Amino acid sequence: MFPTQPVSRRHALKTTSAGFGMVALAGLLGQDGRKAAAATAGPKPLAPKAPHFTPKAKKIIFVFMQGSISQMDTFEYKAKVQQDDGKAGPGGGKVTASKFKFKQYGSTGSWFSELLPNIAKHADKLCWLRGLHTDTPAHPQAVVQLHTGSANAALTRPSMGAWLLYGLGTENQDLPGYITINPPPNFGGAVNFGNAFLPAHFQGTRINDQGDLPNLKPQTATNLQRKQLDLIQSMNRDLAGSPGGADQVDGIIESYELAFQMQGKVPELLDISKEPKHVQDAYGIKAGPAGSFARQCLMARRLSEAGVRFVEICQPGWDHHNNLHKGLIDRCQSVDQPTSALLADLEQRGLLEDTLVLFGSEFGRLPTAQGVDGRDHNITGYPMFMMGAGVKKGFTYGATDEYGIKAVEGRMHTNDLHATLLALMGLDHEKLTYKYAGREFRLTDVAGRVARDIFA
Repeated sequence: MFPTQPVSRRHALKTTSAGFGMVALAGLLGQDGRKAAAATAGPKPLAPKAPHFTPKAKKIIFVFMQGSISQMDTFEYKAKVQQDDGKAGPGGGKVTASKFKFKQYGSTGSWFSELLPNIAKHADKLCWLRGLHTDTPAHPQAVVQLHTGSANAALTRPSMGAWLLYGLGTENQDLPGYITINPPPNFGGAVNFGNAFLPAHFQGTRINDQGDLPNLKPQTATNLQRKQLDLIQSMNRDLAGSPGGADQVDGIIESYELAFQMQGKVPELLDISKEPKHVQDAYGIKAGPAGSFARQCLMARRLSEAGVRFVEICQPGWDHHNNLHKGLIDRCQSVDQPTSALLADLEQRGLLEDTLVLFGSEFGRLPTAQGVDGRDHNITGYPMFMMGAGVKKGFTYGATDEYGIKAVEGRMHTNDLHATLLALMGLDHEKLTYKYAGREFRLTDVAGRVARDIFA
């Protein structure tokens, strides 16, 4: 990786750009952040930037249920579906009632099934978006569209976390501003947290549910790492300033320096063993795969508390075309307690004053049966919920028809969701643009409508 002999400027670029981000480069760096900062010339691309208008939230935690959670069996009670069990559905197929018991919670009377008793305790604090819809029923395209605003595979777009960093920068210069924990390995992969045509320093940093960032541990003595880094960075800056210098070089320089600083802070920040036992017990922390999502939730709280602008955590396994009922029991048991604990922990620490939590999937599922025990995809009407900074408590925006198939009130396309999230963070989605290939691009493409009715 790092050369031990003098290298040409072009070879230096080739060496640094191979990993193209801090993850692949971080193991080569040292621990003195102040010296690293002094070694970097020019303005800081990740320095905090003024929003377009006063923000209602400063940070986002996105709790992503990959595969599309069945709302018909969790938090979208439809009396008509229960009554018409076994009858022909309005769009074809056989209506299938949920086998799980539902009841209403809180003064809002929000419906939850028996699968989510802990999240249900927050009923009066949630803000529901129940009229969502998207463009494609295929997971790869829908997941990418949820994360980047476009399902068009012909042109990779920046992820919403990258757009937030581009628009706002980050408040903690010793940490990445955008972290994704256990991102989907398929369904778009790194595209879902990538920077695309934005400069490289706006891409997300990937970690796993054990809190491990690949190659973060230094491989050589600190003083030697600093000398190596200074040499490479000097050549990188020369190359960046030369005619025809690659645009990516500035991102590489920033990635090296951030990684240098991260070695001292990130491992400690991600070490959830330092949390009191009662906190770990509240999240349901346990060893092995069964505790994966609980660890993610606790790390997300720690990262957000430390000032990370955008944190995403992921629980896969919701694509229940078969084995629906047993599968839902398993998945809900893995997310119910940790999600509830995350919301409660953020609230009691006062973090929800500037942190917004978004919970949901790339689309929903149908009220009709698929096979013996399954439900197919539904892109025409499905819910997500929010809680925290900037949104109303105990509020529902939008609705689907009596069978839960189509959004009929408060309809929100994925572009509208993104426009609303940006607005909550103080950004005008029509002004947050980046010129590439001769045109101005934005997260919401040429659409997007802000759902201001949900604003607190």
